[in-house]
Amino acid sequence: MLQKSPEAGPAVEAPPDIANILSTGSPWRRFRRWLIIAVVAVVAIGGGWYWYASSTRTATVSYITSPVTRGDLTVTVTATGTVQPTDQVDISSELSGTIASVNADFNDHVTKGSTLATLDTDKLNSNVSLSKATLEARQADVLQAQATVEQTSAALARQQKLASQSLASTETLDAAKADSDRAAASLTSANANLDIAKANLDIAQSDLAKATIVSPVDGIVLSRDVEVGQTVASSLQAPVLYTLAQDLTKMELQVAVDEADVGKVKEGDTATFTVEAYADRNFPAKISQVRYSPVTVEGVTTYTAVLTVDNSDLTLRPGMTATADIIVDQVKDALLVPNGALRYTPPVRQQTAASGRRSGGLLGLLLPSGTPGGNGNRTTITPAAAGSASRTLWVLRDGAPVSVQVTTGVSDGTHTVIASGDLKEGDEVITASRSAASGS
Repeated sequence: MLQKSPEAGPAVEAPPDIANILSTGSPWRRFRRWLIIAVVAVVAIGGGWYWYASSTRTATVSYITSPVTRGDLTVTVTATGTVQPTDQVDISSELSGTIASVNADFNDHVTKGSTLATLDTDKLNSNVSLSKATLEARQADVLQAQATVEQTSAALARQQKLASQSLASTETLDAAKADSDRAAASLTSANANLDIAKANLDIAQSDLAKATIVSPVDGIVLSRDVEVGQTVASSLQAPVLYTLAQDLTKMELQVAVDEADVGKVKEGDTATFTVEAYADRNFPAKISQVRYSPVTVEGVTTYTAVLTVDNSDLTLRPGMTATADIIVDQVKDALLVPNGALRYTPPVRQQTAASGRRSGGLLGLLLPSGTPGGNGNRTTITPAAAGSASRTLWVLRDGAPVSVQVTTGVSDGTHTVIASGDLKEGDEVITASRSAASGS
């Protein structure tokens, strides 16, 4: 008797066989699939070989050198400023009034006492006449007071004589004495009024004289800020009418020296400067003063240095902008190296070894050297630690860098003086290096 078998579960479909899949379909489709598989395999093998070749390379270093030279070195400080006259005078008017005449113009050469301009003098002449009349009246008052003094003095003398003979009363004598005293006081007052009148006349005459504006020095007119008919008001601030330069053959250059450089600059230092008008010419100068007063503009602090300039040919003009190179130090016949050599530090090799040999097969080829799963040594280039206080130069000797301890001197920003050390003229100091990969 047949027994029913237990109910079977859902059927599980077996995975298709790759060979069956590849055998199905048209021949062209089968060929294309095999071609894709071949290309993928070639790319994988090629990439693995590239990584393998890269891992067997080593880094080589080439050096850029510069020879040690012998020569002179000059240290300069650069500063800018403007050319100014040594003696410059601003001429104003002490009086208010109307300009009646202008007698000097720009660039005119004037002498001391020559007339530059005049004010209208009608009112001033009237003040002088009034002062003279007042003086004459005060002189008459003095004469009258003197006559009164003489009269009262004689009357007092007579009363004293009569009183001594008991012929005049005491009351009469006191009255005569009071009259004499009043006359003397009136004379004193008259003399004081006379002095006041004389002073007023002097003031009026002085104002009249000041109406003529004259040059206080011999020089040249740099600027003129006045015209005929212009009203001058000097009640609050005296207006500048003329600016004169006493001597343009001697000029001064005022430059702003940065606070970082002012300690190097001192009186007596020589310098040269250029101006835009004569860019191809260097003008000599000498520092006559380094001022202690600071000048701070937008947070930048500078100090003014004054340079004396010979301008006998009158080439330079006031206000020209100049750039000065101040010589603060000079060294003769010294060993010189470029500053780049003092900043250079050669690279060092650091090797990281991976334990074991490279694993076989495609995976070993694809993993680079020095990584987990790969084999071989991986070489990297890293900079060496920079030196601290002592200065070290690296010299290329027999194709290899050699460190040399030296003592340095002053620097002009491009080259530095070597004061001592195992270094001689012609040595090749290293200023830079670059690394390149090469096959082992």
